[in-house]
Amino acid sequence: MIDIASARLTAAIHPLGAELSSLRDSAGRELMTDADPAFWTGHAPLLFPIVGRLAGDRYRLDGREYSLPQHGFARRRDFTLVEQAADRATFRLEDDDQTRAVYPFAFRLDATYRLEDTTLWIEIAVTNRDSRDMPASFGFHPAFAWPLPYGRPRAAHRILFDAPEFSSLRYIGEGGIAADRRTSPVEGRTLPLCDDLFTADALIWDQLASRGLLYGAEDGPQLRIRFSDTGLLGIWTKPGARYVCVEPWWGIADPAGFTGEIWDKPGIQRLAPGETRHFGMDVTLLD
Repeated sequence: MIDIASARLTAAIHPLGAELSSLRDSAGRELMTDADPAFWTGHAPLLFPIVGRLAGDRYRLDGREYSLPQHGFARRRDFTLVEQAADRATFRLEDDDQTRAVYPFAFRLDATYRLEDTTLWIEIAVTNRDSRDMPASFGFHPAFAWPLPYGRPRAAHRILFDAPEFSSLRYIGEGGIAADRRTSPVEGRTLPLCDDLFTADALIWDQLASRGLLYGAEDGPQLRIRFSDTGLLGIWTKPGARYVCVEPWWGIADPAGFTGEIWDKPGIQRLAPGETRHFGMDVTLLD
């Protein structure tokens, strides 16, 4: 683990996947998931070069088929620590023979974690190092403690969006993202959290008005989460688990039955040779 700290927060990042594994307040209280293997062993994987699952776990490019697992390969690869200070660390993943066999592009993925007072800043840079256009998606997948460690009951926790969210939601059906939509459970700006919301997997917004939200009990310390660079959002847990994932995405799973080329996949972005795209997420403890 690589540890960083400010006067008010500490964080631990695992080089495997450059995954945020712990975020604690000044009293040592854990704000992330306990990663109970009965539910899910993840903490905050980075999703690259795809978000979600491909139809049949395969994609097509220039007449060839390639296989990628759900959410891509970055979360299962060792990153190199390229910079470290007391309050920050930067990790890097670059292409190699193994990645090029399933994703035939030269790329660089940098993940920087930085603490300042009560805020964790996560800064991602995706660079196309190839001589041709590169298809890519990216997503965050952090799991926060539900309930937060401040004595409020689980049922008192809610999501409060920055703006009213009236749009209907996408959902994962048989074989991928379903063609129809579901009515949103958001009441104006408020999503009251309960296990029943997640019996059919994640809630998925692809027409999101907000670029930030509050998570927690209204009468207790809360997390302020912002994601200005991503326009899709997933919120997910497994019923009964002690976490809730708030997942800003720049991409989405394949629609059910999708058979097109990767360039036609919803959420795929085209990076020109030498182009870098940046994605940021920050989490502030409001106490």
